[in-house]
Order: sequence, then structure tokens, then C-alpha cells
Amino acid sequence: MSRGKKIAIGAVLLVLALIAVQVALYESRKDIVTVQTGKAERRDLTAVVSASGEIKPKTYVNVGANAFGKITHLYVKEGDRVRKGQLLAQLENVQSAADVNATQAALEAAQTDAIAADAAMKTSQADLDRAKADAERMKLDWDRAQGLFKEALIARSEYDSRKNAWEAADAGLAQAQARIAQAKAQKDSADRRIAQTRANLTRVSDVLQKTTYDAPFDGMITNLPVREGETVVIGIQNSPGSTLMTIADMSVITAEVKVDETDIVNVKLGQPAVVTIDAMPKREFKAVVSEIGNNAIVRSTGVATSQQTSASQEAKDFKVVVTLNDPPPELRPGLSATAKVTTATRPDVLTIPIQALTVRSQEELQKRADRKNSVEAAGPAADQAKAKEEHQGVFVIRDRKAEFIPVDTGILGTTDIEVLNGLKPGDEIVTGSYKTLRTLRPGATVKVDNNAPKKEEEGNE
Repeated sequence: MSRGKKIAIGAVLLVLALIAVQVALYESRKDIVTVQTGKAERRDLTAVVSASGEIKPKTYVNVGANAFGKITHLYVKEGDRVRKGQLLAQLENVQSAADVNATQAALEAAQTDAIAADAAMKTSQADLDRAKADAERMKLDWDRAQGLFKEALIARSEYDSRKNAWEAADAGLAQAQARIAQAKAQKDSADRRIAQTRANLTRVSDVLQKTTYDAPFDGMITNLPVREGETVVIGIQNSPGSTLMTIADMSVITAEVKVDETDIVNVKLGQPAVVTIDAMPKREFKAVVSEIGNNAIVRSTGVATSQQTSASQEAKDFKVVVTLNDPPPELRPGLSATAKVTTATRPDVLTIPIQALTVRSQEELQKRADRKNSVEAAGPAADQAKAKEEHQGVFVIRDRKAEFIPVDTGILGTTDIEVLNGLKPGDEIVTGSYKTLRTLRPGATVKVDNNAPKKEEEGNE
């Protein structure tokens, strides 16, 4: 064989060998999964519930119209600070003031009538006493006249005269008794007219008082939707013309936020919180949870579930109020705010990145065990429900393979979660990618690549 043929055969064999090596490498690598990993580490972990809402004073009141009328004076403007009892507004009160004056005069007249009735009753009482004395005296004369007449010591005319005098005195006594009863009735009527007029005076005085509005407590005028000359009416709260102004006690400021129903079970009274306000960036305010709502609020409508006539499967929130410890004076009601409530703190606990957690069904785990032992599982096959049962866990890198380890978890932090058992510090766990974690099979061979993925260039020309 010539040297050229030997070289050609050697070259062919070399090419075939290279092809065989490439095929072997491809076959060995085609089942290798590229993953990103992290470490199970010990650290301090804090569970935080975040919710958004708005700034509100703890105490505020909408001063509503108590009477129909035109505003004649407004003594404050929006943003003014007021003291308890300070005059705020005045409605027209000509008619109500006239009613008070008229009723006051009627009361004085009724009191005068009562005085006159009392005097008349006293006069009638004096007349009654005199009539009683006259009747007694005439009765004695009549008795003596009867004895003298029997003994024929007086004339018949004298006897009849004394008898008539006694009968007249007795009639006068009955008349005096009737007059005293009449005087008492007049006195009672006068007293009742006084009580009735006083009641009317209380009513018209209340109407007059409702035309004047005073501050119920120290605070700030945060809303003033009316002007002098406008007419206010008694109506539904917050309807046009029924609310004069809003007064807020700005000494105690709260943030009222809405917490998702899945997080509300972890929120407790007294827990610390940090409040951030959109209008004051880069500033944080310490606060504490002071109120937790017990009724769910439908997120789309803002209506409490207790006010709905039918059940709803929509997302729900719960109202939580946090009180700011040291609010700045420039805060205003209605500012958008976010509260981060610290619900739990664990020092030096074993943690893993949240994205490392995944779930696998009992069926997938059983298939892996069967392949590993190269025999069929002993005992009867699991029923369908048990086969679909899911287990929470992570994939741990051991000997270049991803082993699924079930874990129990504790509190949830911002980016990490507490692991109660199943792992130890330093374990290398699979953290990504998300697509890889969804499809990664227990026991699969993996390749670790923790380099940041390259971003696609934008604006290709």
C-alpha cells in the first residue's frame, strides 16, 4: 500500500474518531440542565406586610347643616386652626330670633297671669275664711234664738231674722268655697301655660342655636366647600349643600390602609410599622398598628361584605389603621401613603431565596424512586388522589444532580423565606430560572451557571 493511501485512510479514521467523540459529547450533554443556584444561609429575617392607603386624622368631623338658610357670615377659611367653642359660621336667623322673642314675651305674660291667679286665689282664701267666721257667728246666733224663742223671750220676727241671717251666711260660705276652687283651677291653668310656653321657648331657642356653628374641638379646617351667601339644606351626609366644613384634630395622625385578605391574619395590634408618603419621598415615619377592621371590603367596589346581599368571590381587603408616632406638621389628610407592618422577626434562622421553592407531585417523586432502585415500588399502587398530592420543597445540588428535598417553611421575608427543616447551612439549591424550576425532574443532571443573563441589545439597526 502506497504512502498516500495510508495517509488518506488515517485521515478518514481521524475524522470518524472526531465525529464519534462529538456524538458522545452531545449524547452525554443533551440531558444536562443549566441552572442558577444559591445557598441556604443563616440570617436575621423579618416578615413584612405592605399595604397602601391614605393619611387621615384620628379624629375629624364633618360639620353638617342643621337648618335651612343662607350663610350670612363665614368666620374661618380652609387651613385655619380653631379652638373649641370658636364661632365658625352664621346662618340667617331673623325668623328664628323673632320666634324666640315672641315666645319669651308669651312666657313673661304667662308668668304674670300666674301671679294674678295666685293673688286671686289668696283673695278667695281670705273671703273663705271670712265666710266661715260669719257662718259660725250666725250659727251661734241662730242656736241662741231657737232657745229664746222656745221660752218666748224673743218675738217671732227676731227669730226669723236670725234664721235668715244664718242661712245667708251658710250660702256665702258655699260661694266662697266655690270661688277658692275656681281660683285654684285658674292657678293650675296659669302654671301649665308657663310650662307649655317654656317648652316652646326651648324649641325655638334650639332652632335659633342651629343657625350658629361652633368648633366642637381644637383642630384645623381641612375642607370648606361653601361660601357666604350660599343656601344650605338639611340632607344626606356629603351631599351638596349639606356639609359646611370638615374639622380635623391634626395632633394624632393615622394612615388608613387596605391589607389583602391573605395577609390580615398575620397583622396584630401594637405591631411596629414604617409609613412612607408619596408627597414626601425618601422619608420614613415610624408608626404602630392601632386598629384592625373585622369586616372584609370588596376591592372593586369598596363596599363591606356585610352590606352586600349576595356572596362575592372577588378579591377582598381589610382596613388597618396605623398611628404615626411623630407626624410632621406639613401632613395633610388624603395624602397617599404606604405602610409596611412588621409582623414577625426571627434572629439567626436558616433561609433560602423565595424563588427556590417549588412543588412536585407524589407521582413524580415515586417515579424517581422507582428509577433509582431499578425495581417497582412494593405494595399496591397509590390511588389517583394520593398520586396527585403535591409536596413543597427545593432542589439541592448533590454530585451534579438535582435532588428534590421536601421542606417546611416559616415566616416570609421580602426576598427570603425561613426553612424549618430539611436543609442545613451551606446547601446549594436551585434558584432558577423560573422555567427550569417548573420542568426540572428530580435526579436530573445539572450544570451550574450563575452568570447574569445577557440583555438583548435594543434598537438594532
